[in-house]
Amino acid sequence: MSRVSTYLNYPGTTEAAFALYKQVFGTDYEVPPVRFGSMPAQPGQPEMSAADQQKILHVALPILGGHVIMGTDVIEGPGCGKYEPGNHITLNLEPDSRAEADRLYAALSEGGSADAPMADMFWGAYWGVLVDRFGLRWMINVDHAKDPAK
Repeated sequence: MSRVSTYLNYPGTTEAAFALYKQVFGTDYEVPPVRFGSMPAQPGQPEMSAADQQKILHVALPILGGHVIMGTDVIEGPGCGKYEPGNHITLNLEPDSRAEADRLYAALSEGGSADAPMADMFWGAYWGVLVDRFGLRWMINVDHAKDPAK
């Protein structure tokens, strides 16, 4: 079943922020904190510092009414992006199929920027990121296990 969630970027404070949100909302993690150090090495990726390996790659927590917030620590550097208050929130779309993901990506990126084209990812999803022509950042993620075409 498709859903929309909110993806939040932090400057190294994701773990503390989500510990607070977990306490405030009285919920448990849908995906407990996963650290950058657990990510498999990617071709051409520079070696990550020990401090960066301890930062949060991904976490997901349900809050109210079935809404899920997700988060990551931004590791700044070449090809990584930059944490900036004001544009650190992304709407995460989780459509039911690759075809719907491709349609959404094409329509939303028209006149905007295709930051990360849709591609199969190591975590078992078809994923991409774009900024629409109005400056809103969107992430599209189709779980391979839920995609009938996969």
